[in-house]
Amino acid sequence: PTQIEAIGPIQEGVHCLLLAPTAGGKTEAAIIPVLSRMLRENWSGVSVLYVCPIKALLNNLAQRLEHYAGLVGRRVELWHGDVSQSRKQRALKDPPDISTRVERDTWFGSLRAVIVDELHAFAVDDRGWHLRAILSRLADYTVRPPQRIGLSATVSNPDQLLAWLAPEGERR
Repeated sequence: PTQIEAIGPIQEGVHCLLLAPTAGGKTEAAIIPVLSRMLRENWSGVSVLYVCPIKALLNNLAQRLEHYAGLVGRRVELWHGDVSQSRKQRALKDPPDISTRVERDTWFGSLRAVIVDELHAFAVDDRGWHLRAILSRLADYTVRPPQRIGLSATVSNPDQLLAWLAPEGERR
């Protein structure tokens, strides 16, 4: 159900929060409609950032994201502290379509969507406020503010969590 319900809002570019239990298909609910928009709207460059609170989750998701992106001729690049310098240098020279972290301002101009996995984990500490500040600054480099898509296990305050991710003043 989460995957079906996510299609409309993601295709429309609406900021949204996808809720489902662990292993409930949240990643697919977000990435498949985003990839569809990528193709339909002809996105190029680093157009999607996929953010996770821990490297282990990011490493675990990388293979799935690479598979889905590969099905439509797009590429994913993993970027965190344990990724080798040579791999990062290759990515800087030939940017992927989806990235998990970027360092250069020149990449941000093509950014269209940010997917934040385990959003509830960010919202409870200082890393979350740092993430929010970065998301706000990213909008300075883009033609329009990137769509924000949060993924979370079921929470008791979904409206507040979405408002935290995409404050009214930053919504489209």
